[in-house]
Amino acid sequence: MTHEPRHEPHWDAVGPPPLALFAQEQVRAVREFAHFRERRRLRREAPRGDGHPVLVMPGFLAPEFSTSPLRSFLRDLCYDARGSHLGVNLGPSPKVEETIRQRLLHLAERHDRKVSLVGWSLGGIYARELARAHPSLVRMVITMGTPFADISATHAARFIPLRPDGKPLHEAHQLREALRRPLEVPTTSIYSRTDGIVHWQGCLQEEGPGSENVEVHCSHTGMGFHPTVLGVVSDRLALPENEWRPFQPAT
Repeated sequence: MTHEPRHEPHWDAVGPPPLALFAQEQVRAVREFAHFRERRRLRREAPRGDGHPVLVMPGFLAPEFSTSPLRSFLRDLCYDARGSHLGVNLGPSPKVEETIRQRLLHLAERHDRKVSLVGWSLGGIYARELARAHPSLVRMVITMGTPFADISATHAARFIPLRPDGKPLHEAHQLREALRRPLEVPTTSIYSRTDGIVHWQGCLQEEGPGSENVEVHCSHTGMGFHPTVLGVVSDRLALPENEWRPFQPAT
């Protein structure tokens, strides 16, 4: 895992990652899932949370249970980690927007606290836009392999049922500009240059007092259970509210 040097966002369309990386995704993810010992160690050593609610959203075409390892890990650290109630994520729609909005409102009201949002791939787009619409209810946003800086920089783009003004995503300039706009809440974008689904440059944001990019080395499919990613997520969520600071990897 690295955090330096900082990478500048690339605003031009970069396209999906190489097919060679894409072809290795499933094999790499299986190997990464087998890191049981590292995950057990991390459960013992990761900082404990303060019980605040965390809403976790899956990637495109991924079922709700794909985020179960992440939610289980966070519950063990004393967070109230909840799923999105999306079932299988079939892409953006008014129904999806209303479902996650209601989940956010429910968790914020139930705990009388701000909610942290964690989104994997397309789920990270949902998380960012939910925070953009309801910043007073959101504590922070963490995205994992999410191409918000260039929504077309993914092999999944050809399947997403979204064609603004009848144009493919790489030509939907207004949408792409809107998605990359900074948020009012702290944001961490976790990305991997060996991601075979999403091009890593599509995940970069301008870094500032409340925004950062954190590089890891893993597959896209394995981000929800890779020990390094879990370590970054747990470190970020453990920050005291209103005391955000950039991630510092262990030396």
